[in-house]
Amino acid sequence: MNKISFIGAGRMATAIVTGILENKLYKATDITCCAGDDDTGKVLSNKTGIKFCEQASELPLESDLVILACKPQQLDKIDPAISRLTVGKVVLSIIAGKKIATLAEKFPQARLVIRCMPNTPGSIGEGFTGYTPGAELNSDDKISIEKILGSLGEVLEVEEPWIDKITAITGSGPAYFFEFTAALAEAGKKLGFSEDIAEKLAWRTFVGAAKLLEQSGESPLALRKAVTSPGGTTQAALESFEDANLRKLVYNAAQAAHDRSIELSK
Repeated sequence: MNKISFIGAGRMATAIVTGILENKLYKATDITCCAGDDDTGKVLSNKTGIKFCEQASELPLESDLVILACKPQQLDKIDPAISRLTVGKVVLSIIAGKKIATLAEKFPQARLVIRCMPNTPGSIGEGFTGYTPGAELNSDDKISIEKILGSLGEVLEVEEPWIDKITAITGSGPAYFFEFTAALAEAGKKLGFSEDIAEKLAWRTFVGAAKLLEQSGESPLALRKAVTSPGGTTQAALESFEDANLRKLVYNAAQAAHDRSIELSK
């Protein structure tokens, strides 16, 4: 795959473009994007040096890979020129909830359709992406796709039903983490800290804890036990979580995300 066209130029498209350029997988001159009525395409072009097209009809027909990075609701209104662009090409979709069957119907002459779900930590190379191809990949396609997605972080090929589950855990998961961080900062403010100090305490606590989890090689439960003294302050806090059935709450949230991902496919 020598050239790439992006349909959409938002946050995840920017993360992918940045990743593949930083990893020297492609040159900026090999990549083109188009976007909707906003200025994201121009912003991405100015930031990275890739080419920006005002109209989908201007995208280069020699693109080997077309990456769909638009919003789910935009897929039904997509420019017919994009369908022509995908003839004989590989289509890689990061559109939440859109199944391979739907994408294959939309782009019937594509050589191959691949569905994937990256997450926002991919913007700093610390992401996780699950992907599923519409047909078995040949070795060249597999290497190319996993290099591109690997520029965002870890990559895992799965069967399609697992994409909705990955969406619920890693796709939406960063938002859960950010919400809990915000909640801890808010608790700090209610305990009397100024806003900036409360936020600093919460942020540094979670950043440090995440790095410890990554580098220690120990499980989250083992690390939790290591910081919890019997009858101490941490135990009192954890008992409060248990009383509120925190794990059930988190499961319910993940299930809601999973169900919504399935709903988007209908």
